[in-house]
Amino acid sequence: GDARLVLEVQQQLGGGVVRTIAMGTSDGLKRGLEVTDLKKPIQVPVGKATLGRIMNVLGEPIDMKGDLTEEDGSAVEVSSIHRPAPSYEDQSNSQELLETGIKVIDLMCPFAKGGKVGLFGGAGVGKTVNMMELIRNIAAEHSGYSVFAGVGERTREGNDFYHEMTDSNVIDKVALVYGQMNEPPGNRLRVALTGLTMAEKFRDEGRDVLLFIDNIYRYTLAGTEVSALLGRMPSAVGYQPTLAEEMGVLQERITSTKTGSITSVQAI
Repeated sequence: GDARLVLEVQQQLGGGVVRTIAMGTSDGLKRGLEVTDLKKPIQVPVGKATLGRIMNVLGEPIDMKGDLTEEDGSAVEVSSIHRPAPSYEDQSNSQELLETGIKVIDLMCPFAKGGKVGLFGGAGVGKTVNMMELIRNIAAEHSGYSVFAGVGERTREGNDFYHEMTDSNVIDKVALVYGQMNEPPGNRLRVALTGLTMAEKFRDEGRDVLLFIDNIYRYTLAGTEVSALLGRMPSAVGYQPTLAEEMGVLQERITSTKTGSITSVQAI
């Protein structure tokens, strides 16, 4: 058909030949198909137009509510998912607490505004439910914006999440980016960067934004799959040799600047 498949170049093999990773299903691909060089990285929409919408790794809306547009009907600003982390001079650390509205968290282990929090737990113990409650409280009590990146999670949970936010009347305060477990590994490896890019835009506008990543471990697993596809030698326990670098590139960008803050909650 006329479906568009985006490929991200991972290796230059020389002689004009590249090795790429597909952001969508590669079913039906065959030798001789025409490929267009876009001469730019993957770019996704950022800003207020993303709030209340469900998007995929490419920032394309998948909620069947039409294209993303600004309130005045103009085109949405786009930004590359690959960006350098803020410089050391631009970063700032905050001593402020983030009031979550969940008493046990605020009392026993308060969140620092602009900090990172890990939600550790086995399957089905309530990590995603905890995130839902956090987003609802922050939106309802503080009118704060949140970005939720679903990395390799169940589509059913993503659907429940959307309806829960809609029923709580806070859907217009959260941008949802999904690369669920049925997506190819290249998609799951990049969807966290897509969500982060959207959160960075809100931060750079001077806001205090929350970034939820569910599940950060599946980001690691996607990197393992991509590494094997690219023919890299695995390191300990089969993990990719670039594990520390991949995680570092993501985590270094999740930081607070003198302009605004990103508080990150990551399920593991």
